[in-house]
Amino acid sequence: MEIRGKRECTECGTRWSYYETGSVTCPNCGSIRSVGTADERTYHTDVASALDLDDARRQAADGTLAEAAEAAASAANEYVRERGFVSGGDLRDLDDAYLTARELGYVASELERALSVDDDEEYYFLALLRGADDGERPDERDVPGSLADVRGLAYATAVGEYRREIRSWLDTRDDEPENARALLETLGDHVKRVQALDGDVSLDTSERVVAAARAVGDYVRSGAEEDAARSRALLDDL
Repeated sequence: MEIRGKRECTECGTRWSYYETGSVTCPNCGSIRSVGTADERTYHTDVASALDLDDARRQAADGTLAEAAEAAASAANEYVRERGFVSGGDLRDLDDAYLTARELGYVASELERALSVDDDEEYYFLALLRGADDGERPDERDVPGSLADVRGLAYATAVGEYRREIRSWLDTRDDEPENARALLETLGDHVKRVQALDGDVSLDTSERVVAAARAVGDYVRSGAEEDAARSRALLDDL
């Protein structure tokens, strides 16, 4: 959406940035009556929010694994619904916080449905739960074999969302790098392949899909040929 990010409360005169708070409610008096003070509307998709895992952690400590997984999936899914990759007109990175939240949501949903959960699966879920709100992404060596496809599908979904937002962001701009659409098309083909396989690709492939998406993001921001070449090399290696 395009908004005037600089707001002024008509009740108390407080000024704030919607890009920072994600809210049109005055942070001083709580009034919802405000006006934009900037002349132009700016493309913005990221609603500032924190991944709140307190309930899931309480359930992990005092309840059952299924209850903790249900709470974690709910919190993670709410977070990624609100997260975007454009803030005040600027394209952001595909960051570890988003990737970890996506994976937590997928892993939690998988364990919630499971008839039985192995110890290594439970330990991995708890590791995600401990660090997801700080963007602590577990190393691929720690992923249980039974959850490798879950990570693969989660990362493919994350990359697909990032790619979609890059395309929308480019639509708002006059200066589009020459090879941006072609690289995005190729990236999309790889995302579809992983999704068609239900994430059943190697963990290394999942990491390389993420690396390629990040490289494409760098290129569309910079327009630099070296970033385009790096993007092509990473995509060709998939």
